[in-house]
Amino acid sequence: MNSLNSPKMLSGASFDLPGWSALQLDRVEAALQNWVACPQTCPAPAGLGDAMRYAVLGGGKRLRPLLVLAACEAVAGNPQAALRAACAVELIHAYSLVHDDMPCMDNDVLRRGKPTVHVRFGQAQALLAGDALQALAFELLTPDDSTMPAGMQAQLCRMLAQAAGFQGMAGGQAIDLASVGQPISSAQLHEMHKRKTGALLQASVMMGVACGRPTVSAQRALSDYGATLGLAFQVVDDVLDVVADSGTLGKTAGKDAAQDKPTFVSLMGLQASKKYAQELLSQAHSSLRAADLENTAALRALADMLVNRGF
Repeated sequence: MNSLNSPKMLSGASFDLPGWSALQLDRVEAALQNWVACPQTCPAPAGLGDAMRYAVLGGGKRLRPLLVLAACEAVAGNPQAALRAACAVELIHAYSLVHDDMPCMDNDVLRRGKPTVHVRFGQAQALLAGDALQALAFELLTPDDSTMPAGMQAQLCRMLAQAAGFQGMAGGQAIDLASVGQPISSAQLHEMHKRKTGALLQASVMMGVACGRPTVSAQRALSDYGATLGLAFQVVDDVLDVVADSGTLGKTAGKDAAQDKPTFVSLMGLQASKKYAQELLSQAHSSLRAADLENTAALRALADMLVNRGF
């Protein structure tokens, strides 16, 4: 058994994803409980901690932390560094959802089956909670102990900043807002989602990779896997927005069409989008084979779960 306490990797078919995920998520949830404005050890003032913890704890698939940990496992990396990276990525994801749900953005009232942060705490507190979560993410990546070498800290911070900023998530959101009600090409749609959704998912994989020292060829293959997975996630998300209900999604269904937003379904059609998702899954599998690493079963199983969810 390796340092991440996972079962021996054999093949995707024999890999116990629920069992593996439960072990990893226990570690992630315990760390988030301790690190996110813990009332006992590091309380935040004026109710800010309540909004922060509401945004992060008690919901979510935790896909991004699982990708970090699975990628670290694949390259036999530093598990303590990977846990911090996993939580940092989740905090960036949580902050982005808080801001994305606000009236100035998507104006959503439901997230993970409960009222969004601005509905529960007000817009000003939601804005501050998102800001605080973003800052905390980088604090987690720079511990003042021997958990992570300084070079690794710097690399992880840079990767996360690029994925979250104008080159990634924020840039994609800007394109998204500018595209409402506008005709958009396939190339433009791919570019938008490469930034808005794909960048952070790819960074999740590559931050796990950065916790180890794989070959250059393995790094390239895993980067390709992360990029393909990020695109597949959005294709499936667009499909589910059409075919699933709000209770299943945990957020408001049908909002993309209602707001006249460009999606893969609106551009390609429903059946073609489902087929495209399966093609991307096949590409992700090919990238994992090209990485030529022993312990990639968790990454393969996560890709399968992501693409086939709700279908």
